Amino acid sequence: MRTTVAQLEARLRRFEDAEAIRACVHRYMALCDRLDASTPLAELLDCFTADALWTGNGARYAASFGGYQGRDEIGAMFRRYMSEPAHFAMNAHFLCNEQIDVQGDAATASWLMLQPSTFATGASHLNAARLTLEMARCAEDGPWRIARFETENVFSRPVSHWHSEAALPVPNPPTELTTQ
Repeated sequence: MRTTVAQLEARLRRFEDAEAIRACVHRYMALCDRLDASTPLAELLDCFTADALWTGNGARYAASFGGYQGRDEIGAMFRRYMSEPAHFAMNAHFLCNEQIDVQGDAATASWLMLQPSTFATGASHLNAARLTLEMARCAEDGPWRIARFETENVFSRPVSHWHSEAALPVPNPPTELTTQ
């Protein structure tokens, strides 16, 4: 079977769309990593459609986060974290196990997320969550935005601290620098 130019163009479009979805989610996560009073809230909310839903699923995240419909409610939720001193002293989102399925101007996407955080109080926490997103292309050939963001806890635990001077647990560590 011979591949037509139209089929190649459609495949290329799906790849480009998947990359644009990744860029949108990456921007959202990067802004959340630095969430404080100076975070550009309008830029963060621009990652969402006007009527987007942001929700915590499962017993733990539903109780902790709740759900928010539309940019105004989502913005109000994020403003709770945008204080001085910042709620997060350190926050990082790591995404893996990505799945993106583009179907025209809509897409579903999922990731497994690992999030180590240290808070202004000095306490630290390690969370893992499943993210399930519905994405929408805004206007023909427009940007992709999050239409539905669902996060569900996989595990969550406090940790004492992140940085330690303790030696790494490796078998038979070298006693001096060796170069070849």
